[in-house]
Amino acid sequence: MRYAQGGGLTDAERAVRERIRLQAVVRFEAGETNREVAAALRVSERSVERWRRAWRERGEAGVLSQGSPGRSRLSETQIARLDRELERGSLVHCWADQRWTLARIQTLIGRIFHVSYTVEGTWCLLKRHGWSRQQPARRVIERDDDAVEVWRKETWPWVRGPRRSAVPGSSSRTRPGSR
Repeated sequence: MRYAQGGGLTDAERAVRERIRLQAVVRFEAGETNREVAAALRVSERSVERWRRAWRERGEAGVLSQGSPGRSRLSETQIARLDRELERGSLVHCWADQRWTLARIQTLIGRIFHVSYTVEGTWCLLKRHGWSRQQPARRVIERDDDAVEVWRKETWPWVRGPRRSAVPGSSSRTRPGSR
């Protein structure tokens, strides 16, 4: 099921739905029709048709809950290892620079753990475990911060020029002849 506001079922609600599907399996085995099962369990016939198809194809396991869709596919030990690998840096993992991008992290997870994530899923995984989105400050290597500060304090005020003081009637909003 999809929920517009990003919600979903809690574990308790998921368990209730699973119990209803298991009751349907008992009724399937007893030979009841989809209409009878739907009426008895107060669900739609369409749902009963889906459950019956899943039950025919995979047995009782076909109607069991798959769990929360948001659960991580990595264990806590794997996540701890991923943290260590990210701390080592991207150069260690054969990338040309020190930047970690989501695509690179996605590739790293696939290489190490043989688990595939989407770029968005990679971001959710990282955010869930305390990583933040950072943009590196692009500065030239030759930058001299002291010289920049001196220029900003001494040269820039001279280049910018003196500020005009506000005097009555000097507003740029007044039109000529509008007085």
